[in-house]
This record gives sequence, structure tokens and C-alpha cells, in this order.
Amino acid sequence: MELAEKQDEKNRRIKLIEEKLKGKECKLTPQRRATLDVLLENQSKHLSTEEIYGLVKEKFPDVGLATIYRTLQLFDDFDIIKKLNFGDGCYRYELSEDQKHQHHHLICIKCGKVLEFDDDFLDELEQKIEIGNDFKVVDHVVKFLGYCKECQQTYDK
Repeated sequence: MELAEKQDEKNRRIKLIEEKLKGKECKLTPQRRATLDVLLENQSKHLSTEEIYGLVKEKFPDVGLATIYRTLQLFDDFDIIKKLNFGDGCYRYELSEDQKHQHHHLICIKCGKVLEFDDDFLDELEQKIEIGNDFKVVDHVVKFLGYCKECQQTYDK
């Protein structure tokens, strides 16, 4: 994706999020916008609250950690972001996606690296669950624990 296309996509997402907030009678304040920008600029990094705070603080030195916590909670409440628990003692965040299911995560248990993959092979299983249990599945969360390519090399030795 070219730089102009990336900027257009970023602007489109910001506009959608701003409309979602307005629909809930909330504003996209400068601090919320800075938090959103950090999330958009670091989409593949699964940042923690403290990491987001550090990056927002570069733009807004007076911002408090409590403001970031409240902003992330608001974004989570309005399904703008997903709060993720990778078992490392802190929540991490990523922007919600427009599609039905989120991507899945591969988590290295040695270095903590998080990789994403998009194959959604659980549709058939979801259908069986729905039919066999009279249960409507709306989403699922899958995380695989193992060793990344780099850690496999040291693990195998």
C-alpha cells in the first residue's frame, strides 16, 4: 500500500471512529485523537497501556496515565479497540476490524513476540456448535502458544 493510500485509509478510519463517538455523544478530544493516532501508527505491535502512554506523552507531555486508561476504556466500550490478554501480565490493544472475526495470534512463550494470521478455519466448527447446542456464535478468540522462528533455533539446540 502506498503512502497516499495509507493516509487515506487512516483518515477513513478516523472519520468512522469520530462518527461512532458522536453517536454516543462523545468527542474526539486532542488526547483521544493522539491515542487513536498511536494505535493507527502501531497497528501490528499490540501495545500495552504504558507503551501507548509513552508514545502519546511525546505529543502531549502533560497527558496523564489516567487519561490514557479512560480513553482506552472508552474505546473498548465502543468497540473501537479490542483488549487482548496474552498472558504476560498486562492488557494489550489493537484496533477493531470491520470483518466478522478478528485475526488470530501466535505468541512466542520465550521472547513474547506476537504474530498474526488471518486464516479463519473455524467457520465449520462454529456452524456445528450453533446447530448442536442451540447457541449463536458471534465471535471467537484463538491464540497459539509456541516458539517463533528465532527462538526455535535456540530451543532446538
